[in-house]
Amino acid sequence: MITSTNNDRVKQVVAYVQKSKARKDGDVFVIEGMKMLREAPVLQVREVYVTQRFLDKATEEDKEILWRYGAEEVADDVMKKMADTQTPQGVLAVISQYHYSEEEVLEGYNKDDEGAKPLILILENIQDPGNLGTMLRSGEGAGVTGVILSKGSADIYNPKVIRSTMGSIFRMPFIYVESLPKMIKKLSANGINTYAAHLKGKKSYDEFDYTKPSAFLIGNEGNGLTKETADAATEYILIPMKGEVESMNAATSAAILTFEASRQRRG
Repeated sequence: MITSTNNDRVKQVVAYVQKSKARKDGDVFVIEGMKMLREAPVLQVREVYVTQRFLDKATEEDKEILWRYGAEEVADDVMKKMADTQTPQGVLAVISQYHYSEEEVLEGYNKDDEGAKPLILILENIQDPGNLGTMLRSGEGAGVTGVILSKGSADIYNPKVIRSTMGSIFRMPFIYVESLPKMIKKLSANGINTYAAHLKGKKSYDEFDYTKPSAFLIGNEGNGLTKETADAATEYILIPMKGEVESMNAATSAAILTFEASRQRRG
């Protein structure tokens, strides 16, 4: 059992949790909780840590999973030091990062429907980790086949993003790109219609046909899409709102648009 917060392995995990650079250098990210560990692909799991308090209440099935990974026991105060949450669940794991190719994101592969047409989220400078994680989670539910992010967006492996995905991080292909306008033009060249959620849109989002290969552009929480990125899209689309609301939450906008596409594709 690891009982000291000065243990080198503990310090390394703390760095992974707190620093994007450490995660990048180690090619890893950190998950918390037994639910996330159950969903993690076996080959991606590098290290697992557990407290005795968790083991005392764990099911035999959970114990079997933990021992299969050679889980290291740590003291409660050590787990609290390692975890990102105020009240740790008692299980923490270090996971290998994913590396998707551009083709994997653009080809539209969906394990539940191999004939699915691409449905892509394009995210520009999304800063809030909760928003980003929620977009991956709701996107999976709506049948999104891939996510493209600008370099200025939040780190997808930030622990707050990971928690908000509720496991979708294991299943949603994504890439970061240097230039969204160039990527959008490439999508158009590949027959994928691109729609910019924008206050200057003249037509409501539900007036378009998303049964064809489609991509939705969602901009920064405070500033929206940059003009260059928005202008690269095939169409501006508007989410009509009543009252004095000026703009929609980024994650909410993404959910509205992708679930409309999902509704249309169900026929």
